[in-house]
Amino acid sequence: MKKFESLGMAISKILLPAENIDLQKWAVIACDQYTSEPEYWHRVEEFVGNAPSTLHLIYPEVYLNSPDSESRIARIQRTMKDYLKRGLFREISGMVYVERETAHGWRRGLLFCLDLEAYDYRQGATSLIRATEGTILERIPPRVRIREGAVLEIPHIMILIDDPLNLVIGPATDHRQDLSPLYDLELMFDSGRLRGFLVNQPDVEKMILDGLSRLASQKEFQKRYEVPEGTPLLLFAVGDGNHSLATARTIWEKAKAGTADPEFLKNSPLRYALVEVVNLHDESLVFEPIHRVLFEVQQPENFEKELREFFKNEVEITRHDDFERLKTRVTSSHGREQVCGLIKEDGFYEIKFLKPAHNLTVGSLQAFLDEFLKKKNASGLDYVHGDSSLLNLSRKSPRNFGFYLPAMEKTQLFPTVILDGALPRKTFSMGEAWEKRFYLEARKLVD
Repeated sequence: MKKFESLGMAISKILLPAENIDLQKWAVIACDQYTSEPEYWHRVEEFVGNAPSTLHLIYPEVYLNSPDSESRIARIQRTMKDYLKRGLFREISGMVYVERETAHGWRRGLLFCLDLEAYDYRQGATSLIRATEGTILERIPPRVRIREGAVLEIPHIMILIDDPLNLVIGPATDHRQDLSPLYDLELMFDSGRLRGFLVNQPDVEKMILDGLSRLASQKEFQKRYEVPEGTPLLLFAVGDGNHSLATARTIWEKAKAGTADPEFLKNSPLRYALVEVVNLHDESLVFEPIHRVLFEVQQPENFEKELREFFKNEVEITRHDDFERLKTRVTSSHGREQVCGLIKEDGFYEIKFLKPAHNLTVGSLQAFLDEFLKKKNASGLDYVHGDSSLLNLSRKSPRNFGFYLPAMEKTQLFPTVILDGALPRKTFSMGEAWEKRFYLEARKLVD
C-alpha cells in the first residue's frame, strides 16, 4: 500500500471478480437503496440465484429489522471467506478509473483508499475528510455488527472533491486509452453501463496525485473559498455512504483501543476504507432531493393542526390539482423562500414556511418530522429517491404521507460544510436510486 498521509489517502491492492464470473449477476446496487421496496430486492435475488455475487456479501438494509439478522450476518461473513478460498477474486494494485452511465451522461470517478485517521463524522468536525450531512448515530451499531469480523469490504461509498479545473480525475479521462481495461458491463435492470480501467501508468498516477496536492494547498483553499487564514482544510466530502464510512471509523477506533503496536496502528488495513472519488463539477453529477414518507400517521385529521402548532402558525398550506403542478411550485421556489410538497390520499398540498429557522427547506421540514415521530404520531419515516418511489409509498396506505422536497445547488455544498458544518441529514442524493454505486470491487480487511 502506498500511503499519502498529508492527502489522507492511500493506493492499495483491490480485488475484482475472477474472469469467468457473470458480472451482471455479480454487481448489485448499494445496500441502502430501495429500503422500503422489498420487491426490488426479491427481483435481485431471483435474478442472481446461487451465482457468485456481491448480493451474498452485503446486507440489504430492507432486511435490517428481520428476525434472522444475526444468522444473515454470519452467513455473509462465511461467504466472504468461501469466495476467497475458492479463488473467485483476482488481485490488482493501483487506482481504478471508473465510468458509470447515468440518466445525465457518464459519471467519472477514481477508486482508492481514504485514511480513517483523517475522517470525522461528528458535528463541528474540522478534519480533512468530513461528512456533509448529519450522521444518525443509531444507524451505526447494526453496521458495526456486519463489518466487525468481516474479511472483506465491498464499498459503495462515494466521495466528492471540489475540483473545477478537473485536475484529479481529468488525467485518467484524458489518458484512458493508455490504461488497462478491467471490466465493461451492462448493470442489471437497465441501470446503465459500468466500465473500469487500472491506472497503471506512473505519469498518469503522478498527475492525479499532483492534482490532489494542489486541492490540498492551504493557500489555494483560502483563496477558493475566501476564508480566513488557518481555516481547517476540507479536501474530501462524503457524498454517499457516510454511515458506512462512519462504521469503518468505529471499527478502526475499537481496533486501535486494543493495541499499542505502532506497526499495526500505521499499517493495519482497518485504518483505511476503499471509496470512489467523484468531482463535484462532473456534468453528469446531478443533486437530487431525498423525499420523505411518514408511515401510518395515527390521526391524519390532526396533521395540519400539528404542523401549524409546531411552526407557530407561520406556515401556509395550499392545495394543488395534481402532482405535476405541485412539483413545479416546489422546484421553482427561489432565494430564501422555502416550499415543500405534501402528498396525502385526498390530494396534493404545498407547504410554505414563512419564518424558517433553518437555511434549507429540508432542515425546516426535518425538525418538524423529528418532533412528530418523537410524539409517536406515526410508525416510522423513510427517505426515498425519485418521484415514482415517493408516489408509490405515499399511496400504499391512506395513513401514509409523502413529502416532496427541492434539490439543493451542488455548488453550495463545500462552502456550506466549511462555514456551517454538516447539512441536515438526507439533504441530497447524487442521482436517483438506480444511478447509485453498484458493488463490484472489494478489499481485504485482514493481512
